[in-house]
Formats: sequence, structure tokens, C-alpha cells
Amino acid sequence: MMRGFAAGLLSVALCACAAGALAQGSSSRSVTLLVGFAPGGGVDATARMLASRLAETLGQAVIVENRPGAGSAIANERVAKAAPDGNTLLFTTPVVAINMALFKKPPLDPLRDLVPVSMVSSTPTVLVVNPSLPVTSVHELIALARAQPGTLNYSSSGVGTTPHLCGELFEQRTGTVMVHIPYNGSGPSLAALIAGNVDASFASLPSVLQHVKTGRLRALATTGDKRSKVLPDVPTMEEAGVKGVEANVWYGVFAPPGTPPEVVNRLANAMVKSVRAPDFVHMLLAHGEEPVASTPEAFRVLLREEIARWSEVTKLAGIQPE
Repeated sequence: MMRGFAAGLLSVALCACAAGALAQGSSSRSVTLLVGFAPGGGVDATARMLASRLAETLGQAVIVENRPGAGSAIANERVAKAAPDGNTLLFTTPVVAINMALFKKPPLDPLRDLVPVSMVSSTPTVLVVNPSLPVTSVHELIALARAQPGTLNYSSSGVGTTPHLCGELFEQRTGTVMVHIPYNGSGPSLAALIAGNVDASFASLPSVLQHVKTGRLRALATTGDKRSKVLPDVPTMEEAGVKGVEANVWYGVFAPPGTPPEVVNRLANAMVKSVRAPDFVHMLLAHGEEPVASTPEAFRVLLREEIARWSEVTKLAGIQPE
């Protein structure tokens, strides 16, 4: 279903691009939005939604190009080496900050090798359990985990992903010990949880939204700093009694190093206009995300904070840099 949704968005994006370019008489050269993840997933879907709206704002074709692999390093490197003219951009997630904590020699430093343009949207990670697990709150899960240390397990979309590190952060803040079971992507991770092969999972809200609504999974808390507009009945971790587990999955756009400030600002202004458009806000909320249009400066500050936060988490968790 997600693949069909993504394909549909691509068609809309291309049509909008052509119409916008003709109507506004802008440059016929297209903008390439590199995505370091496979087609059909949540990151890809959001990138295609943005491409459609951004094409109308810029009056240029905006083409999404997927270059998955190596923890998104392939796409990152291509943008880092691209011409600094604003026509090649990177659409990515906190993985660019997390990689700074996971590698002794990171393949890329986003503060040096990329130029932050704007955040697009944000969504919390959700702690979900199989309904057969006899817990209905975070408090009950903590009690069960403390009574049976090392017995309960949780899945994630892979080692070093935001959901995995949220799990590590949860253990650190609650003094619990659970077994982490990584999977190759959120799909297999949630399939194992729904089947009852694992007890709990930390996952992005878009990936679990429908499962929670249908009762296949039980949401205990989100890692946002406020309740999600799409899951208003689910408390935040702090509301559930656990402080210090605030960690959102954000989506943002970067330009190559050396991109002139006037080009960066032009792109950032276009991002803000696109993200705040009512139709785009509606699409984001339906997808489980909330709009977060930001200035390049605010995005850079967030990036520094993210690198520091995940470096501390991986150190305390004993995750050795590769």
C-alpha cells in the first residue's frame, strides 16, 4: 500500500513541477532531492510529498532520487560532493547526527560537509507492545521489566537507529534491563511484534499509527515533548512518569557545502512556505507527522544538540564506535 502511495505522490510531483515551471517562468533546470532510503518507506513518502509542494513554490521540477545503502552514506556523500548551486539537495533524518556517535571516523560530518537548509516535519517515537503483554501503561511495563530483568525484549528497525537509541535511553532513565532485538527495517520489526515474537518495540509514529488504531498494537507512550495531534490519548514519556526520554524523528533538507547564503535562504523560504501550506499540513498529519518549518540557523542548532545527545546515549549504553 505504501509503495502505491509513494508512486502516486511521484506522479503528482512531476505534474506539479511541469505546471509550476510553465506558470512562473522559472528555471527549467530541475532540483534533485536525494533520499538515502529505499522507495516505499516513510522517509521516501514524506520526501515525495515535499517534492510535490516544493515544485509549485519554486516553479521548478523537483525529482526525488533514492540512493539507499550504507546507512544513507551513499546519498549523503553524493550531496556533499555536488555543485553548490541549490539544485542537488539531501532529504534525511537524525541518522546524519547518530552516525557521528556510531563511528570513530564518521563518513560525513553534517556540520562541516553539509549545509542545513530547513527542517520539514517531526514525529515522535512510540513505545508499543503486543496486546497480549499484561501491561497497559509505562508504569506497569517498568514494574514487569524490573521484576524480570533481562527477560523482556524490544525490537527496533536496526542497530543505531533512532528507535534503538530511544530504547537504550528508556533503559537508562528507568533502570531497567531489556534485550534489544534489531531487525532490518521497521516493517520486519513490527511484524515480529504483531506476531508475538517480541514483547515491545520503539518505532516511528507513522509506521505504527494504523496498527494502534486497529488495536493490533497497544501504544503506551510517545517520546515527544507534547502529545501527538494524531494520537492525543497517548501520554508522553514525561506524563507517564519517565523524564529525559524526549527524542523526535525529524525530517530535514541539506545543501552541499559552499552553497551561497542567498541560495540557502531562498530554499529555506520556499521550504517554510511549502510546509505551512494548509494542504501540506493536512497530508503530514494524516501521515503521522507535524510540520516544523525552520530557519537554517535553528536547524544547525538542533543538529549540534542531536550529535551531543546521541553521543552521550551511545557512550552510556556501551555501544562501541566502529
